[in-house]
Amino acid sequence: MDALEQVKFDDQGLIPAIAQDYQTGEILMFAWMNQEALSLTIERQQAVYYSRSRQQLWFKGEESGHTQVIKEIYSDCDRDVILLKIEQIGGIACHTGRASCFFQKLDENNWRTMTKVIKDPKDIYG
Repeated sequence: MDALEQVKFDDQGLIPAIAQDYQTGEILMFAWMNQEALSLTIERQQAVYYSRSRQQLWFKGEESGHTQVIKEIYSDCDRDVILLKIEQIGGIACHTGRASCFFQKLDENNWRTMTKVIKDPKDIYG
């Protein structure tokens, strides 16, 4: 059986994907993949996701230049979550211009921003 056939996509044909820095272990972002996105990610060794809002493939870094080079791909025990160990080109994974999308920490019932913007999103996306 083909590896993609063993992955369990949900009833919308999607699977959660977590991007993790392969050197530091920091979780950089979460996104969705459909079968085509996962297949292209494997083929290109570069992260491709599925945008639910735009209902189309999302080639990470296509606009920003902040691509994700695949180092390793893992699945959880049920094969219903994908973990991508990646090299984040440009050091920015988040559309807010930060290294990681996980920069807000819950602190006594308030969300507190824990990291600074590396590059203004206006300078990245125009």
